[in-house]
Amino acid sequence: MHVEAILQTKGGTVHTVRSTELIATAIAVLNQRRIGAVVVVDDAGHVAGILSERDIVRRMGSDPNSFLSTPISQSMTRAVVTCTRQTSLDEVLEMMTERRIRHMPVVEGESLVGIISIGDVVKRKIELTEQEAAALRDYIAS
Repeated sequence: MHVEAILQTKGGTVHTVRSTELIATAIAVLNQRRIGAVVVVDDAGHVAGILSERDIVRRMGSDPNSFLSTPISQSMTRAVVTCTRQTSLDEVLEMMTERRIRHMPVVEGESLVGIISIGDVVKRKIELTEQEAAALRDYIAS
């Protein structure tokens, strides 16, 4: 099973921000869209970083009011781990676990085509396990 299977169900909508926008803008997007991360893109629409709830909480410090008016570029993760539509779910799960990340942009070449979360991957793996168990039950019963 590959990332493409998740994107077919979930769709390819990705909420993005620019690195020059303020943290307050990113927080508003996270709250309005009820998501855990936004992809930071450059002027050409290529992935430049990612900003997660975890990044925000870690960098708020003792002065959250001034933090809200800082540019996203000061808090985003620049070394973004990405995958493609053809990456297997096992590979994605391994990368997410090893690197302790919960969101992974999906790219084709330099184009952003989607984003998946650890929840998406785990949900799909559970569905596959349930399908296999049902097939085994049917096989044994026949």
